[in-house]
Amino acid sequence: MTEPEVFPPGTTIGILGGGQLGRMLALAAARLGMKTHIYCPDPQSPAFEVTPHKTVAAYDDEKALARFARAVDIVTYEFENVPEPTAAFLAARKPLAPGVRPLAVSQDRIAEKEFLGRSGTAIAPFRPVLTLEHLRAAVDAIGLPAVLKTTKFGYDGKGQRKIERGADIVSAFTALSGSPLVLEAFIPFEREISVVVARNARGQIRDYDAAENIHRNHILHTSTVPAAIDDPTARKASRIAHQIAGALDYVGVMGIEFFVLPGTPRPELLVNEIAPRVHNSGHWTEAVCLTDQFEQHIRAILNWPLGDPSRFADVQMLNLVGDDLAGISAKLRPGMQPHIYGKSEARPGRKMGHINRVEL
Repeated sequence: MTEPEVFPPGTTIGILGGGQLGRMLALAAARLGMKTHIYCPDPQSPAFEVTPHKTVAAYDDEKALARFARAVDIVTYEFENVPEPTAAFLAARKPLAPGVRPLAVSQDRIAEKEFLGRSGTAIAPFRPVLTLEHLRAAVDAIGLPAVLKTTKFGYDGKGQRKIERGADIVSAFTALSGSPLVLEAFIPFEREISVVVARNARGQIRDYDAAENIHRNHILHTSTVPAAIDDPTARKASRIAHQIAGALDYVGVMGIEFFVLPGTPRPELLVNEIAPRVHNSGHWTEAVCLTDQFEQHIRAILNWPLGDPSRFADVQMLNLVGDDLAGISAKLRPGMQPHIYGKSEARPGRKMGHINRVEL
């Protein structure tokens, strides 16, 4: 078997996507002596501000993609909605980490759930929905309440409707029809947690402590570490994260979100979704880990040894959304580590930065 390539300092890493995650990946890569080249259609992308190498072009522009591939040594991505043909085009020319398969699995909720089911992971009951008749049959099978979702391109609460009564069925379907849908059972969970896990091409795996997440208006508000779970539950979440990364032959950092359900003698865990990228709920690692999730991702894709994910303090990550950035300097206190994304315009629901509040 061929030994995986180890990329040296000076390597140029191509990053698909120019948002805050791409920005923080580029900064982490620079600390390791790497160059980065950002590819994004948006000329106002905040990641452009931290590297001189950029391509502004559509994701289906094959001429621009070919030039980009010639300019880099390896390619990664900062968001999971990179078009699969784009990923395949680049993977045929340069190493792509994570690869095409994690994108294909995570971009479609049904494909994701079928993958998780095959890997032996517990998930909420679900049914594919193409027609109103399918939806009525799915409601009969799963029961109410339930959540109807688009199978693709949903994030931060977009592309979903909760169905609480039979009278909601038609309006929910009408609001989302026009694309394939999936009905999921509504889970009465005690809390939501996530685990950020990393794997390199040699199969070395490391994961960070589970974070407990609270959402507001379907957008992550805080991630608190340690999560309010017992040690056996934390170890189980870690094992599941390792299992999923191994089943995907994954290379890079991945976020895995769980529902924690009340149970006896201890809580039950259901996987909600996976994200094949550095994850919002892992931003706390920047403040209290020797190797944060962004450096860990760069190490993993370059096939360097993974860093120590151990945590040396308790911490809470607070997202700054919309106008939360206003007057931020006056709000800072000892123990607060701000990260401002440099976005040109604050809009309702737009993530503008985050603060890591460390227990000193």
